[in-house]
Amino acid sequence: MGIYLKGFLIACKGIPATVCVSLIAIVIGAALGLLLALCSQTKSKILQVIAKVYVDIIRGTPMLAQALIMAYGVPWLLQSWGIDFTWPQMVLPAIIVCGCNSAAYMSEVIRSGIQAIDKGQMEAARSLGMSHGMAMRLVIIPQAIRIILPAFCNEFVTLIKETSVLGYVGVVEILRRGQLWNSSSFETFPAYIGVALAYMVLTIPLSKLINGYERRMARKEAAA
Repeated sequence: MGIYLKGFLIACKGIPATVCVSLIAIVIGAALGLLLALCSQTKSKILQVIAKVYVDIIRGTPMLAQALIMAYGVPWLLQSWGIDFTWPQMVLPAIIVCGCNSAAYMSEVIRSGIQAIDKGQMEAARSLGMSHGMAMRLVIIPQAIRIILPAFCNEFVTLIKETSVLGYVGVVEILRRGQLWNSSSFETFPAYIGVALAYMVLTIPLSKLINGYERRMARKEAAA
């Protein structure tokens, strides 16, 4: 059992990098996702097309390909244009990619949350003299947040697991810690069991909290 515990502890050294990237990325994803959701709801056909194309491209390609393009493709492209550019830290393209990837999924979650609000709420707010933007900011979006909160938390759990691809662009997260230890010790099974346990330590408690929140919300709605 000692070798498995060692594998787990070594994998846990990658938790700070995994959590840091995931937390910053989910904030970026929520902000950009809200912007995309609002663009998809606007009357402007151009903004609708931009939002749809963005979501289709991001959701239609794997995060690993996106990470490789951002980490290695973008510097190569800029250098081919005569611009001397290299990432000062590889964690930066990792955060950008995870945030942009999360935004495509969060935009759909936010859009569905906004659409779940009764249209009468907007009409009532407008009748009180609010502009469309003010009504969205003060009436619609706060109610939508309560609806989408479980999906938002689930996206965070998913993002934690998806950061496992970032080892390919030089980020020493949980999986990369296990790979490095496996390369030096050849303890393959304990190394990857330790990696799996480290991810479970993060994701299972979060999933339990989300399920508990959803049950409480269901009871409140039933009581109402």
